[in-house]
Amino acid sequence: MIRPAVVADAAAIGEVHVRSWQAAYAGLIPADFLARLSASSRAASWERRIRDGGPVLVAEDDGAVVGFAAYGPGQLYALYLLPEHWGRGLGRALHDRVVEELPGDSAVLWVLSTNERAKAFYLRQGWVADGATQTETIDDGRVTLEETRFRRSLP
Repeated sequence: MIRPAVVADAAAIGEVHVRSWQAAYAGLIPADFLARLSASSRAASWERRIRDGGPVLVAEDDGAVVGFAAYGPGQLYALYLLPEHWGRGLGRALHDRVVEELPGDSAVLWVLSTNERAKAFYLRQGWVADGATQTETIDDGRVTLEETRFRRSLP
């Protein structure tokens, strides 16, 4: 089931965010950074976004939040699932719902350039790398992320 997130989902979204980063980015981002990620800190951030009306969808399995997606005009900002739910179709369902709800005729997203799994997922969903790249720093400048932009036409 895919539905709009409510404030009460923030803790579960924070947990999904941290666990998915730790699994997806193992070997791609420094292990000490991944180990320090805080589900409660992420939950507070997601609570603010939901409370402020930023669009967030959640994917549920047996009544539990197992994934989420955040988006805004012209951009998919985040799409994550608990690792044990990868490859079961929930990511595609969540993605498809976001694509339905995105306004306009095209959208972009940014993917960690070394995240081959995510890049392959987005390519299967009709996204194409458009040649743009960016460098983002996190963790007070201690971690550098090289990202590739993907673009897609919207229905």
